[in-house]
Amino acid sequence: MGKCKVCAVDTTKKCPTCLEKLKVDAYFCEGCFKAAWTEHRIKHKGWFGPRRSASGAYNPFPTYAYTGSLRPIYPLSETRAVPDRIKKPEYAANGQPLTEMRLRGSTQIEVLKPEEIEKMRTVCRISREVLEEGKKAVKVGVTTDEIDRVIHEACLERDSYPSPLNYYNFPKSCCTSVNEVICHGIPDRYELKDGDIVNLDVSVFHDGFHGDLNETVLVGNVDAAGVKLVESTKECLQKAIEFVKPGNLYRDIGNVIQKIADQRGLSVVRTYCGHGIGRHFHSPPNVPHYAKNKAVGAMRPGHVFTIEPMISEGVWKDQQWPDGWTAVTADGKRSAQFEETLLVTETGCEVLTGLN
Repeated sequence: MGKCKVCAVDTTKKCPTCLEKLKVDAYFCEGCFKAAWTEHRIKHKGWFGPRRSASGAYNPFPTYAYTGSLRPIYPLSETRAVPDRIKKPEYAANGQPLTEMRLRGSTQIEVLKPEEIEKMRTVCRISREVLEEGKKAVKVGVTTDEIDRVIHEACLERDSYPSPLNYYNFPKSCCTSVNEVICHGIPDRYELKDGDIVNLDVSVFHDGFHGDLNETVLVGNVDAAGVKLVESTKECLQKAIEFVKPGNLYRDIGNVIQKIADQRGLSVVRTYCGHGIGRHFHSPPNVPHYAKNKAVGAMRPGHVFTIEPMISEGVWKDQQWPDGWTAVTADGKRSAQFEETLLVTETGCEVLTGLN
C-alpha cells in the first residue's frame, strides 16, 4: 500500500514500467494514472522525480542533450474539453485515426467532388479565421499554452474541432514551435521572449473535413537573420504555390523550394512533408520540400493537399525531444515554416486557406 503520486490517496497500484526499468515504486490510483500518462511516460526515458521551481514548473527531461536553448516547461495544463454538440473525428476518443491508418503505403490521390470541394472551402476558411485569432495573441510574455487556449476556443466558437487534439494522443489543440523547433511543438508554460519566432500550426475539423495551415510569427524585435529566415520561408511557399497546376509532378515542388533556400544560404528539412487532406487529416500525396525526391503522382483538378516548407538557418537534419513530438534542428539553429491548403483547378490552383 502506498500513496498515489498525484492525489495522495491510498492505493496498491503501481506503474509496471517504473518497477521494471527504473526499480522504483510509482504508486497511482487508476484515474490519476490515465490522466497523468502523457507526462508520466517521459520518466521511462531513464529519469524520475522532476525538480520543480517555486511555481511548480519543471523541465521534464533534465538529462536530455538539448540542441538549442529552448526547454519545455511542465506541467501541461489539463486537456481542453470539446462539447458534445461538436462533430468529432474518429480519433477524438482513443487517439487512433484508424481509417487514415489504412491508407499507409497508398499512392492513390483522391479527386474531390464539387460538393466535397465546397466543404473544404468552408473548413479552410474557418481554419484561416482561427489562425488569425491565434496570431493576435502572440506577444512578449504570453505562454504558448495561452495561445493554445485562444485557438481552442476559436474552434469551438465556430462549431469546429481542433484537429491536433488527441491525434495519435497529441495533448493540445495546436502546435506552437519556437525558434529551433521545426514543428509539432507542444504548447506549455513557456513565455514568449522578445526576439523569438514562433510558428502557429492550426488544423480544424468541420462537417467531416479537415483544413490545415500555419505561419511563423515574429515576437517583438527579431534580428535581421531571423527576419530573413521567416521571409525566405514565406517566399519558398509562395513560389511553390505558383508552380501548382494540372500535369505538374508533386516531386518537382521540392526543386522550386530547394532552389530558393540554396540561394539564401538556408537548408530544407527533409523528415516532414506536405500531404493530402480532406476527410483524413493526412492522406496521399506526400509532398517533400527538397530537390530530387521520389514523390509519386501528377497534379489533377480536384486534388487537395498542403505545401508546408520547413526552412532552417543551419543544417537540415532534425532530432526529436523525448515527448515523442517536438522536432528540433540538430544544431540548435532556428527554423521557420509556412503552410497553405491548396485545391488544383483546371488552370492552376486555389489557395483554400488564403487570407481574404
